[in-house]
Amino acid sequence: MATADVIRIHRHGGPEEMKLESMDLPPPGPGQVQLRQTAVGLNFIDVYTRTGLYPGPTPAVLGVEAAGVVEALGEGVTGLKTGDRVVYNGLGGAYASHRNAAADRMIVIPDGVSDEDAAAVFLKGLTVWMLTFEIRRLQPGETILVWAAAGGVGSILVPWANAQGARVIGVVSTPEKAQLAKAYGCWETVLASEDVAARVKELNGGKGVPVVYDSVGKSSAEASLKSLAPRGWFITYGNASGPVDPIPPARLNQGGSLIMTRPGLFHFTHHRADLERGSAALWGAMRSGAVRADVRQRFALKDAAEAHRALEGRKTIGATILKP
Repeated sequence: MATADVIRIHRHGGPEEMKLESMDLPPPGPGQVQLRQTAVGLNFIDVYTRTGLYPGPTPAVLGVEAAGVVEALGEGVTGLKTGDRVVYNGLGGAYASHRNAAADRMIVIPDGVSDEDAAAVFLKGLTVWMLTFEIRRLQPGETILVWAAAGGVGSILVPWANAQGARVIGVVSTPEKAQLAKAYGCWETVLASEDVAARVKELNGGKGVPVVYDSVGKSSAEASLKSLAPRGWFITYGNASGPVDPIPPARLNQGGSLIMTRPGLFHFTHHRADLERGSAALWGAMRSGAVRADVRQRFALKDAAEAHRALEGRKTIGATILKP
């Protein structure tokens, strides 16, 4: 029986709960493939799982996204072969050197896209596809507001929104991140420490924007609502500062019949056809140059706790990967 190195938690808590361990790896079961993983994506959902914000059983191997090479096929697996380079998201247990996983969640990485790039953009890129195509289709000429515009999702959302004809105002935490957000394609940037709503309206001719993409959560929600035009969309899709406090429906009415949604990617890729459709859109955006991987941090798998500290401390920019 083979073995795998994994990062596992035995209880919820801080990064110190993350332990490098070795575990037995049996042959892949029916409908599974066995992967030698080459790059693991780091995402805020991993933090939420570790802390227990997203409840789940322990012990547990963290991570939901990785790229790797198929080394063995379980019974009944079709459409894949040993040696294929694949990427996946939404499958817990990604912080591992090797693993068995459901074959029907694997997407073959196209030629011209490296394993690192695939692991860096797959979940985040599909998130942007969900945000800008599936929930509410962006319209050319719109001015939109994007929080954490220099972060992992922001590094994809900003240029892809530009490619769809939108004009992006990005919210960032530091002047250095403002420069990076401009490089990604932000028309203007606003510091989170400013009166964000006032600055947005000043930049937008005194008007609110039709849609806000907010991954920060608790500390940004009210500023997001105040930045919207009547009938605007508050799309809150992350909890970097903690979960958003309950918002009374009357608050949405007072803002001008606002629309609020809290999407999760896995509801939009649960069906294989949707996963393939979103993946095709992402690979197409990468081929066109609208989206590219911007890997700014690399950590060894054994140093995953340090990666979490950097992510939670807002010390990362662009994408971060773990190397098994």
